[in-house]
This record gives sequence, C-alpha cells and structure tokens, in this order.
Amino acid sequence: MIELLSLDFMRYALAAAVLVGLTAPAVGTFIVQRRLALLGDGIGHVALTGVALGFLTGTAPVLTAVVVAALGAVVIELVRARGRTSGDVALALLFYGGLAGGVMLIYLTPGGSTASLNSYLFGAITSVNRQDVWVIAVLAVLVLAVLAVFGRELFVLCQDEEVARSAGLPTRFLGLLIAVVAAVTVVVAMRVVGLLLVSALMVVPVATSQQLTRSFRATMALAMLFGVLATVGGLTSSFYLDVPSGAAIVLLALAGFAVALAVGRFVRRSRTRESIS
Repeated sequence: MIELLSLDFMRYALAAAVLVGLTAPAVGTFIVQRRLALLGDGIGHVALTGVALGFLTGTAPVLTAVVVAALGAVVIELVRARGRTSGDVALALLFYGGLAGGVMLIYLTPGGSTASLNSYLFGAITSVNRQDVWVIAVLAVLVLAVLAVFGRELFVLCQDEEVARSAGLPTRFLGLLIAVVAAVTVVVAMRVVGLLLVSALMVVPVATSQQLTRSFRATMALAMLFGVLATVGGLTSSFYLDVPSGAAIVLLALAGFAVALAVGRFVRRSRTRESIS
C-alpha cells in the first residue's frame, strides 16, 4: 500500500475513487427506489455524445458531457413522465442515438478515432490528474449538497409520486432534479469506471445494502460505504494485478452483492426459526 501511495497518479486515482464511491451510490439509492435502475446506463449513452462534442470543439470533454448529459436526462425524464408505452421506444431511440452520435462526432474530429473514447467508455482512472480530481470533487460536492438539501422531498417522491403530488410537492421539478443529478454523477464517474459500466456503480452497492438494511437512510449510508470499498479495492487490485480498473471495480462490487445476498438470507432464516421456536 505504501508503494501505491508513493505514486502521484495513484494518489489522484484514489482521491477520485473515494469521491465517486461516495457519490454514485448516494444518487443510486434514489434511482433504485424509484425503479429507474437503468437510468444511469441511458444517460451514459447520451453523455458519450457530449464527450465526442468536446473533442470536436476543442473544449473540455467533461464540461460538454455535463451539459449534454443533463439535457439528455431532462428529455428522458419528460418522456418517462408521459407514462405511455411508446415512451420506452422513445427512450431506446435516445439511448442508441447518443451512442451513435458520439461515434459519429469523434470521426468528424480531425485526427479522431473511436480509440479516443476508450478511456471514457471503459474508464481510465490511473490517467486522472490533479485538475481532473478538482473537477470531480466540485461536481461530487454539488451532487451531495443537492441530495442533502432536497433529500426529504426526493425520498417522498421516490416512495410514492402520487403521495408527493397530493402533499403539494413539485413532483415535476423533483423528477427533473433527480435526472440532472444522475447525469452529473455519470459524468463524475465516467473516468473511474467508464460510461458503459457507470450504472453498475450506481445500482450494485445499493442492491447490496438492501440485503442487509431496512431503512432508507441506513441503505444509503451502507451503499456509500460499499461504493468506496468497491472503488478503492478495485483500483488497488488493478494496480497489483495489472487488470482494467473499471472492470475490477464492478466485479468487486458484484462479489460484495453475492456475499451480502448469502448473509441476508442466512439472517432471515435464522430469525424465522427463532420466531417459530
């Protein structure tokens, strides 16, 4: 571990891993509760167009990805809110359009190729520098601050939208807020696990936590802990085993879910036997 911390690029990578490990599951708790587990995956496809647009215009890909992902998230939420069967088709068209748009724009970039997108598609946490860490930190703090301020209202919305509406809460605004926050989180996490795997980091730690907890707050807190363990553990494994960091992080998170599932079932069976006896 001392060897790992002695390298500047690994210290930056660890800082990014901790920030993403905290942020992605925090947002994912609300998304999973609202039964929109694949929202992060869809936004990731749209964010790819934003990354490619950054290469094409010569601007920072992270900034253009934030703007395009946020706009895409708003469109996704508005289409979803219509509640029609055709909405699923519209969402699919938007997802695939985002992926195709990203590939097309990168080819239109002088000297560009799909290889330029690899670090964003699959993650390249060891390439994170000091500036990247600061950008990730600012976005992560912004996301967590929004959740802290609107957490109670978002909880009510995610539990039951009709109850939230009858209570006088601005459900449309809150729905758009979750979508935009999720979009920012996708961009925050894309350099760590990649756009194609970011949804897993938003969902798997939450699903793991749900096997062991009952309350919403406990689920979120434990999910954030599992997220940090997965990102830091996956990064450490990738350093010593020389394997892709994004894949290592997600596989470690899935392994944690398998363990939590077994432990949760054992505890529930034990309680059932005690109640019977």
